Amino acid sequence: MSGTSLPRLAAAIGLALLALPGLAEQADRDKPTQIEADRLSADDAKRVTIFEGNVVLTKGTISLRADRVLVRQDAEGYQSATATGNPVRFRQRTDARGNQPGVWAEAEALRVEIDDRRQKVELFDKARVVRDQDEVRGEYIALDQRTEVYTAAAAKDGSAPEGRVRAVIQPKTPPAPPSGAPAERPPAR
Repeated sequence: MSGTSLPRLAAAIGLALLALPGLAEQADRDKPTQIEADRLSADDAKRVTIFEGNVVLTKGTISLRADRVLVRQDAEGYQSATATGNPVRFRQRTDARGNQPGVWAEAEALRVEIDDRRQKVELFDKARVVRDQDEVRGEYIALDQRTEVYTAAAAKDGSAPEGRVRAVIQPKTPPAPPSGAPAERPPAR
């Protein structure tokens, strides 16, 4: 692999992984991507890089752990990655929204596929996403980064009658008013 390809590839992997749980911390984009693995093999002609054995990727608040990460780049420069593990684990802090602080988002599955061109992230087999105190479990969870739409299924084709999607959504409490400000009153009836 050429000297310029590896840093560019590592940065692209980090950027592709930014949106896994959505609303990633913006400061992560400016952080360096660090990848550690037991082995690395790269084929510039085929535009394929494989990291194997205790793969750890970090970029700002992002942390990805997998047994193997395979990264492909098409002729137009779009990247796709497949991470496998028992399980693949991902963790990242999200940006604050309005007056709500950022929260930690975590995901895990036996296989994670990230498609830069389609801007889609898919988690296969024993998939789980936790954001703050909310949790979704299924055999398949997908995030369309363009629309910020999540999909979860017992199986990708919905054919697993014994399995079910499970979600736990905690009640949200309204943010406390700034100190010194009067609390909002419910509307009069």
